Amino acid sequence: MEKKWWHGKVAYQIYPKSFLDSNNDGIGDLGGIIQKLDYLHDLGIEILWLSPIYPSPFYDQGYDIKDYYDIDPTFGTMQDFDLLLEKAKKLNIKIVMDLVLNHCSIEHIWFKKACLDVNLKEASYFYIREGKNGQPPNNQRACFGGSVWDKLPNHDNLYYAHFFTKEQPDLNWFNADLRAEMYKIVNFWLDKGVSGFRIDAIMCIAKDPNFPMYESDSEDGTCSHLRMNKENIKVAYDFIRDLRDNTFKKHKDSIAIAEAFGVLDEDLSIFIGDDGLFDCIFDFSAREAVASYHSFYGYKMLSVKEYKDAIFSMQKRSNNTGFVCPLFENHDEPRGVSTYLPKAWQNDIGAKALALITLFLRGMPFLFQGSEIGMQNTKFESIDEFDDILSKNEYKNSLEHGLTKELALDILNVHARDHGRTPMLWDDSEYAAFSTHKPWMKVSSFKDKINVKAQLEDKNSILNFYKTLIALKKDERFNSCLTYGDFVEIESRSDDTIAYKREGSYIDIYVIANLGLSDISYTFDFNFDIIISNDLSLVLKDKNTLYIKRGGALAFVHKK
Repeated sequence: MEKKWWHGKVAYQIYPKSFLDSNNDGIGDLGGIIQKLDYLHDLGIEILWLSPIYPSPFYDQGYDIKDYYDIDPTFGTMQDFDLLLEKAKKLNIKIVMDLVLNHCSIEHIWFKKACLDVNLKEASYFYIREGKNGQPPNNQRACFGGSVWDKLPNHDNLYYAHFFTKEQPDLNWFNADLRAEMYKIVNFWLDKGVSGFRIDAIMCIAKDPNFPMYESDSEDGTCSHLRMNKENIKVAYDFIRDLRDNTFKKHKDSIAIAEAFGVLDEDLSIFIGDDGLFDCIFDFSAREAVASYHSFYGYKMLSVKEYKDAIFSMQKRSNNTGFVCPLFENHDEPRGVSTYLPKAWQNDIGAKALALITLFLRGMPFLFQGSEIGMQNTKFESIDEFDDILSKNEYKNSLEHGLTKELALDILNVHARDHGRTPMLWDDSEYAAFSTHKPWMKVSSFKDKINVKAQLEDKNSILNFYKTLIALKKDERFNSCLTYGDFVEIESRSDDTIAYKREGSYIDIYVIANLGLSDISYTFDFNFDIIISNDLSLVLKDKNTLYIKRGGALAFVHKK
């Protein structure tokens, strides 16, 4: 494999609205990120991914962009962004931005022109179609519920397609002029000094411009928009290849990371192989296993074995192909500690185990702000405390399905995206030192016992455990194995055991986590040295035998 600058790094996602408020208006901003660069550097982070900071009306928290060439005043100015680039560079931290190319905002000048006159060039940048007998052009269902079609303002029988909210009109990638505009946007930021992009919902550009009717997969007669995406995947490949050749390939040290769900085994090499469409893709296998139904009320919680099988599957598939990005939470998911760990281990012990399991997997792991202190789902008391449009739609879906308000709220308290968007917990003060003003989003109820200040002062904290893990990944003794070594599953002692090894040229590194309620043991026919454990009292080595108590997790090295 050709070695790249980002190999062996640990990346960190920032959700700017909720990271740190520097001007005390209750909303996080670029100034807040700049203030915490030293904190991130001390953690060992060398790549920062920022969720959208472009001008936006925020119908979908910035993923509805009205100007691709500027910074929203909520977050600061272009001068603030330039300062962020400058100071990050001094700390050897690369900045990766979010790139939303499937859709824009209804407030974007292109869409405004389309609404005024469908004969203008900009109207062809969108999917505008005539309705059928007073109904939308077809029966596709949007990601957030309802039809993918809405009436074009100022036009009686014309509809525009939006695979997400009605405020996010989809862009027509079949239009060469539109594609050229997309390339200009990417190159603008790469020329400015951005190191790359996380590319949002990129597979949604795979469409059939004829928009046929589909067999329903829901009680309301609609069909998920994802079916069209899957059936037209080759179309997306051609578009993305053209994007890559006109942007990223011209910037040799840039990185392109894809948000791509449901990638088939036979297509993985197209995504991340030699000359792949992207440098790496996020591993959403666990989330896809949870979100196996079209609405939250049908989602399932994974057992330890199901979680292990999901993440191991992607590791095995990508072994000889390329890099994925292991993660257990982001801005679109609830907190991983509350989602993927058994109730008994939704605590410091379990959070450390989950960190070890994730960071030593093959690929470039991504932390999400708060992962490093073990943030958990907060407790929302009413639907009014939720902000996310998806949460509100899912609450409505649950009620229409016959669930009580109490049960509908309970479901959101498990699966809502809002859990990942609550303010970062810097200390245990009223607003967790995120701001001196009431934050835009509810502060987590765990701030009194889960916060950065307390963990910085505790040598056995989750935060200091993450620092040690990241330092081990960079350690010259282990870096090559943990970066390029093959992933190999090893035998589990129970359904609650997660165990694997990374095979290097000169060493193997084993990771074993016991997330059950019974002790386990392993005996090996070779000598080994433990390099880290989540709790020394839970792990005992007696010659070549390991005794791992319930909750214990460790990594050890075998020199060949």
